[in-house]
Amino acid sequence: MEQIQTFSDRQLDALREVANIGAGHAATALSQMTGQTIMISVPRLVVSAVHEIPNHVSNGEEPVAAVLLRMLGDLTGLTLLVLPRATALRVAEMMAHKPEGTFTQMGPYEQSAIKEAGNILSSAYLNALAEFMDMVLLPSPPQLEVDLSDAILTSTYLESSNGAEVVFVIESEFYLKELNEQLRGFFFLLPDKVSLGKILKAVRLG
Repeated sequence: MEQIQTFSDRQLDALREVANIGAGHAATALSQMTGQTIMISVPRLVVSAVHEIPNHVSNGEEPVAAVLLRMLGDLTGLTLLVLPRATALRVAEMMAHKPEGTFTQMGPYEQSAIKEAGNILSSAYLNALAEFMDMVLLPSPPQLEVDLSDAILTSTYLESSNGAEVVFVIESEFYLKELNEQLRGFFFLLPDKVSLGKILKAVRLG
C-alpha cells in the first residue's frame, strides 16, 4: 500500500522509539497495578495493511481477550490490546493480588479486571504517542471481546475501523522479575485517514 511504502527507515526508527517509550510506560503502569517489578523487552513494531491484521497473532484458533478503545482528541481511530486468554487471566490475578491458577474462567470479575488493565496499558501507549505528537489524545471507555483471535481481529477491526487502511502493531513482552514469568501481548493502533496523515507529517524528520 502506498501509505505503508511512504515510511522510510528513519521514520520507522522514530515510530519504534515511540513504541519503546509506550511499552516502558505500560510496564511502569503494570508494576504499579500489581506491586511487581516488571521489565520490558524491546518491542517489535510492524506497519501493515488492515486486512493483514490476523497474520500478526500466531494462531488464529487461539482464544484471546481484546480490549477495544476509541482514540479521541487531536487524533482519531481505534486501539486494541490483545492478550492470549491465559495471559489475560494471569493479568487479572495479578491485579487482584491472587496466586497463579486462581482464575480459570472469564467471569464478570475477571472481565472487569482485564478491561481495567487494558484501559491502563493502552493509555500508556497513547500517552507516549501524544507526547511525541505534542497533541491531546483521549481514550474512550474500554470494551472487552473474548473470542478466537481470527474472529476478533477480522470482525472487530474491520467493522469498526472507519475506513482505516493502515495498522501499527506493537508486540511486547513483559518480564515479571519476582515471579520469573513472561507475559506477551499485542497493541494495535488504527488511525483513520486524516490521523494517519498527521502521523506521517510528524515523522517526516527531514
